[in-house]
Amino acid sequence: TDLALLKIKGDNLPYLNFGDSDVLEVGEWVVAIGSPLGLDHTVTAGIVSAKGRNIQSGSYDDFVQTDASINRGNSGGPLLNMNGEVVGINTAIAQRAQGIGFAIPSSMAKRIISDLREHKKVSRGWLGVTIQNIDEPTAKALAMENTKGALVNSVLPGQPADQAGIKEGDVIISINDKPIDDTEQLLRSVAI
Repeated sequence: TDLALLKIKGDNLPYLNFGDSDVLEVGEWVVAIGSPLGLDHTVTAGIVSAKGRNIQSGSYDDFVQTDASINRGNSGGPLLNMNGEVVGINTAIAQRAQGIGFAIPSSMAKRIISDLREHKKVSRGWLGVTIQNIDEPTAKALAMENTKGALVNSVLPGQPADQAGIKEGDVIISINDKPIDDTEQLLRSVAI
């Protein structure tokens, strides 16, 4: 996630507050701040183009996509909502495209920063299962109405899933009342 926590000594330093990236809506206006290509103090505006983007950068991809201009040098800068709250941290661009940028959602950043502050490292949740997405034939074989959820292929003995009573062949469809659509969403929900 390319985040670090720095301690700065000083008094009465200005700061930005985190907003809630979970309530961001596609089409909502956002502002990106940074120093793209060495041009410091740059502000650009755009909209939230998508949420939950997997850009193949790691196991826990869950980016906010925006068309606010983000370039090299914007990384680490804030993505702000119209209330001036940080709803993302600019981190990546689509190399083969123009005007497609990605930010780490504030909901993820807050948890990571808290882990760094309290434990000096990031801890990820772990179930101890192997899983797969559910395709149409599998859904039909399991008499499911749709392909949502994650099918448990195996459960590692003694791990949290085993201790909770999860069995091979179970389908995980929600965690804490939050629906699970596929394996990526399950991994992100458990890990964070």
